[in-house]
Amino acid sequence: MKRAFQLEDFISRHVTQRDKSLTYYDMVANDPVLRSRIEGRRVLVIGGAGSIGSAFIKAMLPYRPAALVVVDINENGLTELTRDLRSTHELPVPPVFLTYPMSFEAPVFERMFRQEGPFQIVANFAAHKHVRSEKDRFAIEAMLENNVLQAKTLLDLLVQFPPERFFCVSTDKAANPANVMGAGKKLMENLLLAYADRLPVTTARFANVAFSNGSLPDGFLQRMAKNQPLSAPKDIRRYFVSPREAGEICLLACIAGEPGNIFFPKLDESQLTAFTDIAKALLHELGYKIDYCASEDDAREKAARYLPGADYYPVYFFDSDTSGEKPFEEFVTEGEAVRMDLFQSLGVIAATAPHSLPEMEAQLQRLREVFRSEDTDKGDLVTLMRELIPTFSHIETGKGLDQKM
Repeated sequence: MKRAFQLEDFISRHVTQRDKSLTYYDMVANDPVLRSRIEGRRVLVIGGAGSIGSAFIKAMLPYRPAALVVVDINENGLTELTRDLRSTHELPVPPVFLTYPMSFEAPVFERMFRQEGPFQIVANFAAHKHVRSEKDRFAIEAMLENNVLQAKTLLDLLVQFPPERFFCVSTDKAANPANVMGAGKKLMENLLLAYADRLPVTTARFANVAFSNGSLPDGFLQRMAKNQPLSAPKDIRRYFVSPREAGEICLLACIAGEPGNIFFPKLDESQLTAFTDIAKALLHELGYKIDYCASEDDAREKAARYLPGADYYPVYFFDSDTSGEKPFEEFVTEGEAVRMDLFQSLGVIAATAPHSLPEMEAQLQRLREVFRSEDTDKGDLVTLMRELIPTFSHIETGKGLDQKM
């Protein structure tokens, strides 16, 4: 008999292995600050239909902002966000709640911003987040346009109408990056810091969000819904936070942080979790025994032959061999000034801008010039990113995640 499945409970027991939110005590301790800085404010959330953006919104709404405007290119995601918020017990949706399916770099966004503002709180979650987004020059260009160049356009707009709080999400992969996504996020961090004397900007590096949209664990659920085999690297372990924890980390960084602060969760190596362990726990939770397969072809053939209805579920676990995959995760780069005493669950990097705004603008201009050249290839962009981000050490194997199940 297959058991009823509760994802939040599963994450708590088998992924984060915490029965209370990592940030619970910091949320309690900072409740007066959160309430005084959110209540009655107009809030703009960009990329709010994604896993982290929507979790940020749900963490914020109990503090009763006066207005919430959410922008995202995912129209279906905005629809589901609205249904989710309206269906959640005792979650106060503000009287002004607007969702706009648009890109934040489009002219219509600026027109909306000027009409619906001013906004006292602005949070940007619009980002390419996958290592697989570095497959070739076009994918890299799109990723850097979104994560860096469009962020610059947003920052310039905010300078004209400064909010009380501005947050832009980063990633743990920005610390000693091994892939272009992480290097691009580190470049974005440097850009944010260059504006810290003009805007109250904060950011956060944090771990994998368990079962977030498009993540490998989320893919396990998608595969099972389609009676397809599970696949995961057996030599990769990662830090995980729950969606709720991700939202609370971002809320604390946005509202309780100081300009230039980079937040990260206090996690140690004992809390690293293997993707294979998540897959095995999920199948056990759902009442399956595991059929370990020798190859992708073997796994696909078995899934087609005896799913659905079988007691055994085919899985293929493999050694990682794709570009940009670090064997371990880290949140801090050597030389960064870290405070571990400000929050119980979060460390804070009191960062200073490594480059002035004119220097950052010159770096971004170099990016644009490389993009304009028809002869540019992936190697040229990796070389340029190494020059812009000295801590970037690219791991290149010639294989990408799009070649895997």
